[in-house]
Amino acid sequence: MKLIKDKVAKLSFVALLITVTAAMFYVPTASAHGEKSQAAFMRMRTIHWFDMNWSKEEVAVNDTMTISGKFFVFQGWPETVDKPEISFLNVGIPGPVFIRAGSWVGGQLVPRSVSLELGETYEFKVLLKARRPGDWHVHSMMNVQGGGPIIGPGKWVTITGSMKDFVNPVTTLTGETINLETYNLENTYFWHALWYALGLAWLFYWARKPMFVPRSIAVEAGKADSLITSTDKKVALAFAVGTLVIVATSMGATNEKYPITTPLQAGLLRGMKPIEMPARTISVKVDDATYRVPGRAMQMTLTITNNGDSAVRLGEFNTAGVRFLDPAVSVDESGYPDDLLAEEGLTVSDNSPLAPGQSRTVQVTASDAAWEVYRLADLIYDPDSRFAGLLFFYDEAGNRQMITVDAPLIPSFI
Repeated sequence: MKLIKDKVAKLSFVALLITVTAAMFYVPTASAHGEKSQAAFMRMRTIHWFDMNWSKEEVAVNDTMTISGKFFVFQGWPETVDKPEISFLNVGIPGPVFIRAGSWVGGQLVPRSVSLELGETYEFKVLLKARRPGDWHVHSMMNVQGGGPIIGPGKWVTITGSMKDFVNPVTTLTGETINLETYNLENTYFWHALWYALGLAWLFYWARKPMFVPRSIAVEAGKADSLITSTDKKVALAFAVGTLVIVATSMGATNEKYPITTPLQAGLLRGMKPIEMPARTISVKVDDATYRVPGRAMQMTLTITNNGDSAVRLGEFNTAGVRFLDPAVSVDESGYPDDLLAEEGLTVSDNSPLAPGQSRTVQVTASDAAWEVYRLADLIYDPDSRFAGLLFFYDEAGNRQMITVDAPLIPSFI
């Protein structure tokens, strides 16, 4: 009976080992991201992305494309999220389907983390080189230390060609040109195989002995010391010494072969140049805001005052990357993603031109299925149910002015 239990335990262990090993080689294809699952307040009250542009919707392997635009660092940054004092401009893509060839904030190359100021607006650009064919969802993204990744709008981009043709040549500081895609790949395979083999040898050495049930019985009987023999100790010592010898020898050989090295650069870039926004001549006060659950619509009562010298109209409300437009005032011609664009989603009770010096209280409604599709409506279940976004006003000459809004949001279930 004891022998049968021991064999069953061994077979169970081997089956588990095979399952885990097989899972390591199974990598399902990911095509889009979980931006919908990111908390609504994170997308509304942190980084506001606008004027987004994806330079291409189809690109061949080895060709490049850019994501560019502007982002506003919301001054009412939530207290539960660390401030963007250490941030890294990145892209959200399903694995290395592109390589990031360069990124810029405020016209400055930013290969490292940067420090951003609340209430400022920055221009950005990311240069991408196509690597793996397929249809991929490509996002802008800002990684904030202590706050996690803040995903921006995403658009589908098609990469054509063959991945075997991809090359990534770079010239080292010693003047040698190498292809990073295949450089020293055989050496990488060798070391992975070596350590994997050592790990398996260690597991199988112990797996050949009585497994779970006999060991449990021995421990309960107070004979735990008898489970490890002197031979076991010698084998363990040999594994430890062998590992140290391999590491020391390989490190010495590597230092001899590559005497010139530089550490990874991990400094923080400060003084990013924000956009000098024109002086605001429009003020907006949010008198109240509600989200009507049955109608998938947010309704705001706004008191708008025009202190400028030209009449203005409200043309767009942008929140969490979703754009609600009044087609009579603003029309999108940038090729913005359809699922994030409500071209007729903004209605204003009185959107006639607001003359200079005048104030007007209006009812503004932003309605679209995107509230539910992108789970922005989940905001009403947060302990701090506040919304935030950007309002864009247009004067008679077509000039645009950006105004931020931030206020509590009350749900309505009727």
